[in-house]
Amino acid sequence: MMAAYLYRMPSGIPGDVSRKSHSTIESHNMATPVAAFGLFVKMDALGNLAPLASADTAASVYGLLVRSYPTTSATNDLGAAAPVKGINDVMVRGYMTVKCNAGTAKKGGVVHVRVGAATTAKPLGGIEAVADGANTIAVNARFMHEADAQGNVEIAYNI
Repeated sequence: MMAAYLYRMPSGIPGDVSRKSHSTIESHNMATPVAAFGLFVKMDALGNLAPLASADTAASVYGLLVRSYPTTSATNDLGAAAPVKGINDVMVRGYMTVKCNAGTAKKGGVVHVRVGAATTAKPLGGIEAVADGANTIAVNARFMHEADAQGNVEIAYNI
């Protein structure tokens, strides 16, 4: 049975690069996995991708973790629900579908990234549409439209 979309189709899958011809993607090693695809990551002192931490600033952010191809779900090609150690792709410039974990995403709105007081619903590196004091930082990104019913929304990063 096919789903009926009464108002709008889903925005996409978190971690999916939505405009591939306008994006720059690099491959790097990840020594400490993050909670999910589509989260912001940093480069650690050894040159590995790593989760953000409370002392990080917007200058610490390296990019967004790209969902592994050829999956069509939030899991990678090994069936894991989150990224694993080893080589992973990171988008350093472009457009990506992400999950907005807090606030109401609006077209042109500022993107905030969680760097402290993480929970399962608000992971480190997660995207939010509202500032949360020292627990979030604003990055060089903006929302491209409103989020869908699951909270998925496209953002432009370093564009």
